[in-house]
Amino acid sequence: MDDLFERIAPVQPSRETMADGAVLLRRAALPFEKDLLAALTGITAISPFRRMVTPGGYTMSVAMTNCGAAGWITDRTGYRYDRIDPQTGKPWPPMPDCFLELAVVAAADAGYPQFRPDACLVNRYEPGARLSLHQDKNERDLAHPIVSVSLGLPATFQFGGLKRNDPVRKFALKHGDVAVWGGPSRLFFHGVAELKDGDHETFGRMRINLTFRGAL
Repeated sequence: MDDLFERIAPVQPSRETMADGAVLLRRAALPFEKDLLAALTGITAISPFRRMVTPGGYTMSVAMTNCGAAGWITDRTGYRYDRIDPQTGKPWPPMPDCFLELAVVAAADAGYPQFRPDACLVNRYEPGARLSLHQDKNERDLAHPIVSVSLGLPATFQFGGLKRNDPVRKFALKHGDVAVWGGPSRLFFHGVAELKDGDHETFGRMRINLTFRGAL
């Protein structure tokens, strides 16, 4: 494990408190950037991005796929995790080593040294896409934190409280930033404001978000 911390140390990520149990690690994903991009290409070749439909019939503006032992899906029957990709009929792609390493290092730096994710939601935001305020509560054990990695275009992260109408704080997320929340803030409502247009040197006109969970 020590070599993982040595790998990320040269970037010297700054630490910003979002709430009790929630931190924002600036630039923490940058040492993994090249490996993450290559791994993403492999994942989407097996399980392509798709825009899922919510139980209420709304087509999400964010395109999604998954990797790991299980993937998060939504359709007319509800929200859930499943080991099988419903689009391919096969298991989701395995979680790449660089994904796991980044999630473990970031979680430990945020105060969650025991975190070992078994699922990663991969979200693709294009200009105009947004994610409304919601709670992550489909996981079986809510003792695990959420680790959320931002790549590509900048975005505005909205972080509220345990009630939907609680005051919302806004955080500007840039390429390489990692947000981690758990413990007292594990069920805080959160979302992403409508993505503004732009052109990132590596990811072009999009933002990629990797969200690591302990799902099973």
